[in-house]
Amino acid sequence: MAGMTPLAYALAAALASVAPAAADDYASDWARASKAEARLIAGAAGQAAVEVRLAPGAITYWRNPGDSGAPPRFDFAGSRNLARAEPSFPAPKRIVEPDGSDAFGYDDAVVFPIAVAARDASQPVELKLKFDYAVCEKLCLPAKADLTLRLPQSGASPYAATIAAAAAAVPRASDLSTLGGALEATGADAWRLCAKAEPGPPRDLFIEAPEGWWFATKPAAGADGRACFALELQQKPDGAALPVDVRATLTGGLGARELPLALAAQP
Repeated sequence: MAGMTPLAYALAAALASVAPAAADDYASDWARASKAEARLIAGAAGQAAVEVRLAPGAITYWRNPGDSGAPPRFDFAGSRNLARAEPSFPAPKRIVEPDGSDAFGYDDAVVFPIAVAARDASQPVELKLKFDYAVCEKLCLPAKADLTLRLPQSGASPYAATIAAAAAAVPRASDLSTLGGALEATGADAWRLCAKAEPGPPRDLFIEAPEGWWFATKPAAGADGRACFALELQQKPDGAALPVDVRATLTGGLGARELPLALAAQP
């Protein structure tokens, strides 16, 4: 990451020196790490989240961290009366590192919504979470948070709107036809994906592939205001061959979308 200004250093130091805010019925204590802090928060019934705040200049990562970094890990072993806890990932942003590499993740803050189901709906759920994540500024450091929160069974949570906003930022399942899109092979290991024009922020494209595969993406010229991207296969396992199924996340426009793609060799 770029060097921090004196003001940013002062803000980071202030963040590190402030005593953790007292937990309430809907939030755990903050677990502090270098350049970051994390806590559990509760929303409406069946809703919780991990909230992460980052010092100025620091980033953390999406489930696909990009050229380097590590995705967050959620371990709910030890929780009580828990049948299911499923974290979701808000749409990432592309963060260009000083060396020209791309990180996929978040700066400033991020909230990971968690869908919670109880084994016995008449009893409260106590979440126990071991949350491992990476925080990078000039150096990348592992961060750990051991978090516990008993989820209230009634009452209005002060964090309901925060969790709802994070859930709204999670990409929605879609497909190319719904997006008025098209995918075509442009070379032996290259493709072009286009989607219809939409108002809103500029689009970006992220590809998640099976282990050992890696696809680079970059914007490409599009007619009629369409958002287009060039995809290029840069790595594959020894002996592997196309086609391969990947998950594409298209951000910007009227909201992030997640869609399956089958990348096949040029006919």
